[in-house]
Amino acid sequence: MHSFQTRRRFLGGLTLGAAGVGLDLPAAAADTPSKQAAAAEEMPGTCVLFPQAVEGPYYFDPDLVRADITEGRPGLPLKLVLKFIDNGTCAALAATRVDVWHCDAGGIYSGYGGQGDDRNVSTKGQQYLRGTQMTDAHGIATFSTIYPGWYPGRTPHIHVKAFLNEKTLLTGQIYFPDDLSRRVYATKAPYKDRPVADRSNENDFLFQQGQKDGGGIMLAMSETDAGVTGTLLIAVDQSGGAAQRAQGLWRRLFGGG
Repeated sequence: MHSFQTRRRFLGGLTLGAAGVGLDLPAAAADTPSKQAAAAEEMPGTCVLFPQAVEGPYYFDPDLVRADITEGRPGLPLKLVLKFIDNGTCAALAATRVDVWHCDAGGIYSGYGGQGDDRNVSTKGQQYLRGTQMTDAHGIATFSTIYPGWYPGRTPHIHVKAFLNEKTLLTGQIYFPDDLSRRVYATKAPYKDRPVADRSNENDFLFQQGQKDGGGIMLAMSETDAGVTGTLLIAVDQSGGAAQRAQGLWRRLFGGG
């Protein structure tokens, strides 16, 4: 892994092109730093340990500290606003490295071969829809991306890692309301090319496992003039104990995959 110190650059500014998306979602407040911080206090989620989840086969660190991770990939613009807190004190975790990564509208991750419905798509050498931010004084990390597509066997999701002093505090997955995913896939290009996901939150093993752990893992979604915004409060164990226990569990279940 590249030096943690190189991650301490903080890139501001989000570029969320496109106009209203007409998904009948609640309107979001105007996007200013003060309003964003205030809105974070009302985020969904609780001061309860966020459920750990398997990293999956598609993680790598592209050493890209950036807020906009789209790299021109087509899809519904999504602003992802995550607030990180300590699960014991509920205090905001400032200056914490956060990595996110997810598939594109067609269900394809950057950087790997053997993907797609027929397992014949390769994106080796690419690094779209991946990036790192440092949380601000309020514990907030914000990313500009697109709504993820789906791939066989999984409900739509975004992967997230949180680090402190080179130690992973959290490896998790965050999800979207099923009704929203159905509407996006049925009405928006390029999702309409594959409009019916073969899994929902109701029948996705990892989503159901996280729900059993008591974490608030589903984003709260709202509509803006630029696209959609998803927000979530994430409580983590700064001792690293939860991460170590989860890594042992997933190795036993999946052999480290």
